[in-house]
Amino acid sequence: MDAVPGDYEGLRALLMTRRETMPKRLKQIAAFALEHPEEMAFQTVAGIADHAGVQPSTLVRFAKSLGYDGFSHLQQIFRDRLRERFPDYRERLRSLRDIEGHHVHANSLLEGFADAAAISLNRMRESVRPEELSRAIETLAKANTIYLLGARRVFPIAAYCAYAFGKLGVRAILIDHIAQLGPEQLATATEHDAVLAISFTPYAPVTADLATAAARRNIPVVAITDSAFSPLVPSADVWLEVAEADFGAFRSLSASFALAMALAVGTAEKRAEG
Repeated sequence: MDAVPGDYEGLRALLMTRRETMPKRLKQIAAFALEHPEEMAFQTVAGIADHAGVQPSTLVRFAKSLGYDGFSHLQQIFRDRLRERFPDYRERLRSLRDIEGHHVHANSLLEGFADAAAISLNRMRESVRPEELSRAIETLAKANTIYLLGARRVFPIAAYCAYAFGKLGVRAILIDHIAQLGPEQLATATEHDAVLAISFTPYAPVTADLATAAARRNIPVVAITDSAFSPLVPSADVWLEVAEADFGAFRSLSASFALAMALAVGTAEKRAEG
């Protein structure tokens, strides 16, 4: 028996060596996992099985065939991969010092972050399609109340939306998760409201969970996220793609804020039209 891989590269190597001997369904999952590692990291077993075209039990069998205790054990490998791609802040600062030498020049930092912001904005112009933006605005404009979901790094965007909608006379509620009361804060939403959910890799599970709960209750969901394989996409009535560039692994939020401003102002204008 092969040793159980403890990281993504080891898992990938094992799958490549076994690809010719795997049963058809397990080979199908292996191909899906290597093509969509972000989805493997954050989707539910049911969601992954649906997208991979297999039964949920087959995912468990796949994990155990590789030596893992179960699917959650295998899924941790994919989550660890994302943590490696986005190291902690001390490691990011160390990387910047390596780029600039021991003394990090303030002007170089400003130029680096400004360049990343410009790249993000240009990408967003290409990725956000006008028809999808219009649908998102129409969905939000029809809502009696807009519930705003955004945790961790993107919480400032959700907070800005609460401020902007308030100034524009649009009723909005910021889900701030104080005392972990996010589910209770969302509990008053109805089919006549809407949810604006924001999350990027590595996705905040609480945002994905609340968006899923809203969709199950037939509450319209507008999502801002970075990939078609984001866990927000299955719950969204309409989603807008924003892939922020980074400098030294610090990612800009420039494009996300620009899109949030467009949604807020567009929603207010649409409501004013009647």
